[in-house]
Amino acid sequence: MMNILFATLIDINSLDESGIYQDLMREITALGHKLYIVSPIERRHNKEVGFSPADYGGILKVRVGNIQKTGKIRKGISTLTLESKFVKAVSKNFNDIQFDLIIYSTPPITLAKLVKFIKYRDGATSYLLLKDIFPQNAIDLGLLSKNSLIYRHFKKKERELYDLSDKIGCLSEANVNYLLKHNTHIESKKVHVCPNSISPSSHMSALDKNVIREKYGIPFEHKVFVYGGNLGKPQSIEFMVSCLRVNQIKGDRYFLICGDGTDADVISKYIKKEKPDNVKLLKMLPKEEYDELLPACDVGLIFLDHRFTIPNFPSRLLSYMQAGVPVLVCTDPNSDVGKTAVDGKFGWWCASDNSRYFSQMADEICNIDNSELKEMGKRGRRYLEDNFLASQGAKIILENSNR
Repeated sequence: MMNILFATLIDINSLDESGIYQDLMREITALGHKLYIVSPIERRHNKEVGFSPADYGGILKVRVGNIQKTGKIRKGISTLTLESKFVKAVSKNFNDIQFDLIIYSTPPITLAKLVKFIKYRDGATSYLLLKDIFPQNAIDLGLLSKNSLIYRHFKKKERELYDLSDKIGCLSEANVNYLLKHNTHIESKKVHVCPNSISPSSHMSALDKNVIREKYGIPFEHKVFVYGGNLGKPQSIEFMVSCLRVNQIKGDRYFLICGDGTDADVISKYIKKEKPDNVKLLKMLPKEEYDELLPACDVGLIFLDHRFTIPNFPSRLLSYMQAGVPVLVCTDPNSDVGKTAVDGKFGWWCASDNSRYFSQMADEICNIDNSELKEMGKRGRRYLEDNFLASQGAKIILENSNR
């Protein structure tokens, strides 16, 4: 049995919650290990901080500055001060616990101080779950310049984190190849694939499809394309709107956008100005309601900005697969999420810089019989159970962390 510390930027309050991190950590505790989670509470929420013990270990909540849905400067300052606050809280609350393993994820890359502290205090193995590659993703989107001081600072932090990590779990083979190609100082033997994973629900909504559609004001007879998740710069919301615009005269399809983020107003303004009959924007729903909604839709949508040079692999794919919904993936050519959907025969791919081709793909999908779409969705669910289970992710981490 190991004592394991998991450091994350996600606001985790209980392992009874569902999510890629909660599910993964729950599987680790099921194998008999003691798990201690350090998780932030943003200042805006004004909630209690401190350690809450549990049978498996417990959760330490640390107050930090506002990071989500805030300005770039404030987010940057909060991210930079995060690691010192984590180190102080861990040192104070876990002074008598010797950790065998520390697991941490990006974002952020600014956890090097905490990793170094635990690694050298306890002789712990360090395991990085590489969920995104920063600061290159900010360069791709034009949010940072390679000539800036802030870029050089974050690049230094990135290298420090990679060097401190004994093992690095990447989302896909494309991520492994990218990381090793652009970071030649990293030993290939410490890098491997550890994909996003979940513990899928054994059953989805028991409600009739039309009952759910009626609840949300969705037409019964249309093919419904649904997007759920963040609406920000990485998702190329301007491109999403251009796709909606070229389809707004098509009377056989309906687009449901469910989410929020820094660029959500781009969709709101489009709807307010052009009043499309086949587009609806819902603010972020509670997870239970979102999971209820998905099976009543026909196709899930994924969008990534075409400028990305890093191979992103969005976790929202798993929600669609869990619900048995096939996917239309619109990304840059470097991401292999579209290839996964196509090769697994549960989806389609198109480049995220051609809204006309997106519309042609939607035309093709709308001509597919509902029974065939349902069968594609079932293939997606089977693919999930074969490749993206949290139990499999826990096994990958623990096998690669053996000393």
